[in-house]
Amino acid sequence: MKHKIISFIDGLILYDYILFGAVIALFILFLILAILLRKRVGLSIFIILIAFIILLLAPTLGYIQLHNFLYKNEIKITKVKQLEFTNALLIEGELKNSSKMDFHTCKIKAGAYKVSGKKILDMIYPYRPFKHGYVKLDTIIKPKETKHFKLFIEPFRYKRDYNITIGASCR
Repeated sequence: MKHKIISFIDGLILYDYILFGAVIALFILFLILAILLRKRVGLSIFIILIAFIILLLAPTLGYIQLHNFLYKNEIKITKVKQLEFTNALLIEGELKNSSKMDFHTCKIKAGAYKVSGKKILDMIYPYRPFKHGYVKLDTIIKPKETKHFKLFIEPFRYKRDYNITIGASCR
């Protein structure tokens, strides 16, 4: 857990600090407004409630939206092959930098999930893959540039019908 927190803090950029500072300033501003309107108890309590909602939700949602905007990418699977002599699944694809910033590192995550044929289970399974695979690209990817990658999921012995989900987190 300590390693995850340290790596998260190390990965913050200037825009993240500006976002977190703006959220704290907005929180304090709403609290001051609630104090100034203390004679109107209902409105004051409502403003305090809004301030705490902003304090709890804005950093998380803002961080996600900010990074989706700044580090936009497109990922495409070009080939999926279950290897015969090794218990592994090979996934080949392309990662394209759709943003205006350079990518210095990208973590590509793929997951294999079951296909059951039952409507309810088919909606749940993509969120709970039974096998995962990761690959980290440490090369610089310029805007509009595409990089080829190979990813292995091993051990992979599943013989029934399955689908693949794939996503990339770049910085």
